Amino acid sequence: MMMSMFSMFDPTAMFNFQLNWMMMYFVLILVPCIYWKSHSRSNKILYLIMMTLHKEFSSLFLSKFTMKGTTLISISLFLLIMTNNISSNFPYTFCCSAHLSFSLAISIPIWMSIIMFYWLNLTVTMLAHLVPNGTPSVLMPLMVMIELTSNIIRPLALAVRLTANLIAGHLLMALLGNTFNINTNFWMFILFIQTVFLMFELMVAMIQSYVFSVLMTLYSSEIS
Repeated sequence: MMMSMFSMFDPTAMFNFQLNWMMMYFVLILVPCIYWKSHSRSNKILYLIMMTLHKEFSSLFLSKFTMKGTTLISISLFLLIMTNNISSNFPYTFCCSAHLSFSLAISIPIWMSIIMFYWLNLTVTMLAHLVPNGTPSVLMPLMVMIELTSNIIRPLALAVRLTANLIAGHLLMALLGNTFNINTNFWMFILFIQTVFLMFELMVAMIQSYVFSVLMTLYSSEIS
């Protein structure tokens, strides 16, 4: 029995090891196998998604830094988050994406690597971006502080956005699940509302993974 609504996000420990975090590796099951003679329908859909994302992410990256396989980071990030988000909507599954330890562990290292790369290779451009064009001389120190603050909080904003959306959706699903009673006269209506909300959460799971990967790509390509 849950002590509170938030206890559904607590990982279960067995043999002094939290096995629920192994759900993060569930995405490996979707990796297409090259040893089969023909691809299954799921692999064909996954390949179509990867090619579509590759075309979109390729147009966002800087042309002078784009190399073969540059978009693999963003595509892998999308597949990892989407798989965790979708699988967490079903019973007896663990929602890794609803924890800041998961989202921060993804956003901070990638963002730090992007910032270090640009500061080491485009130092003058990064310094120029701290002061927008047309800024009065009096406001330049303030604009530098504002731009630095906005750059620092970007990975935190990405992580909080993902975590907050997943937590809110799962709490609403839990509240709606407690209202279901087959002995009432309007149980069909409650079941319909729950089904619609489940479909909405599946859509949110895909949208949030797309938003996370696209924003990370845009942040890495905005320095021109």
